Amino acid sequence: MNAVSTAMAEAIAAATSALAADPSVRCVVLTSSHPKAFCVGADLKERNTMTDADLMAQRPLARAAYGGVLALPMPAVAAVDGFAFGGGLELALSCDLLVAGDGAIVGLPEVSVGVIPGGGGTQLLARRIGWSRAARLIFTAVKLPAAEAATFGVIDELVPAGTARERALAIATQIAANSPVGLRSAKRAMRLGLDVDLASGLEIEDACWRATAFSGDRAEGVAAFAEKRAPRWPGR
Repeated sequence: MNAVSTAMAEAIAAATSALAADPSVRCVVLTSSHPKAFCVGADLKERNTMTDADLMAQRPLARAAYGGVLALPMPAVAAVDGFAFGGGLELALSCDLLVAGDGAIVGLPEVSVGVIPGGGGTQLLARRIGWSRAARLIFTAVKLPAAEAATFGVIDELVPAGTARERALAIATQIAANSPVGLRSAKRAMRLGLDVDLASGLEIEDACWRATAFSGDRAEGVAAFAEKRAPRWPGR
């Protein structure tokens, strides 16, 4: 069921680090090969064997995994079919867009086992759907069917069961047709600007605009438009 064990956390952290460093990557799709689960969260069987010291030693690895997805400089789309609980939903929330199949079930049930969402859930869910809705989902530990989660705003697009990956790849293809420099700069402006006042956010936007305005991608985009052809982005 894709529980987040220590080994999986290490693998996610390594994969996201490699993706972030690769300038050829324009968009990432986070998905699962398991037909019944996107990710069920922390590996509680492994946790049950851990001492307090073991758990504290694992914590930086877990943060590196969730933080690695959140820090991806290019757009990321989560494709959720099946269960997405706890850390699994947090991985999906760390993406920019969340597509889910009808039949998926999502939730942050951590308080039911004596902890809190620790992979960004308390912060990301509240930012996505607002304080009161996030509080209701986190405090009740409810597990929502995808259709209901979509009405809360947890899910961006609901698709037929079993087709989330296909739809996410289609969205990623549409995204990837655009300028790599533009995509990364737009994401940076949005992410950094979200947590500051409007005036500061506009300054961040201006700095990111300047990073694109004199880029090779901008020159190619204008030339392609004038010549009525598809752009060949240099990515710089």
